[in-house]
Amino acid sequence: MIWCVDDDSTIREIEVYTLEQMGFEVRGFADGVSMLEALKTEKPDLIILDIMMPGMDGLEVLKKLRCESAYKDISVIMATAKGTEMDKIGGLNSGADDYLVKPFGVMEMVARVKAVLRRTAKEEATGDITVGNITLKEAEHKVVADGEKVELTHKEFEMLKLFMQNPNMVFSRDKLMSEIWGMDYIGETRTVDMHIKTLRQKLGNAGGQIKTVIGVGYRLENEADGSRSHHA
Repeated sequence: MIWCVDDDSTIREIEVYTLEQMGFEVRGFADGVSMLEALKTEKPDLIILDIMMPGMDGLEVLKKLRCESAYKDISVIMATAKGTEMDKIGGLNSGADDYLVKPFGVMEMVARVKAVLRRTAKEEATGDITVGNITLKEAEHKVVADGEKVELTHKEFEMLKLFMQNPNMVFSRDKLMSEIWGMDYIGETRTVDMHIKTLRQKLGNAGGQIKTVIGVGYRLENEADGSRSHHA
């Protein structure tokens, strides 16, 4: 089940119609309040959520979803006409799984929906996590990038796992320090940069998925991106 939340009826109807034609069960909502109300009796697998809506905007709705344990596993794709990098960071920092910038093609929407659902289904079925060209097998403490096994230290493995469990989410250096080394760790945040650099090198082309967000921190892009150069 996919829910489409957008106050623009034309866009909402196009989203619903397209996804129905692709074989999905779909419901449309004109605002976040009515969608949150519907969650009391029904739970979708994925929500396409517009950011710019009157009343409660999409980011507020997303935060409410991520605060409720019963709804945390619902995948969310944010859709908005605001396409600056900071808008994307805002949405992804709130826990969005992916991002669509209007105007977007319906086939791009379908591709992103399928990719998010495929990733979620695979995680549930195997416990493995795949993001782009990287697969992490937690039970085996094993990482495969571009089909090749990658040997990581414990800290590198834990850092990559954190990124892969939260694709596209931006992590500040301080956040990574507290998550990976613990709050009582006393050291320079430069330690994070050194681990990121080594992790990128070990992952080879797939290391290009780890993006530097200038002045903020790092994020793992959820699409294969080995063709681009690595960030320093």
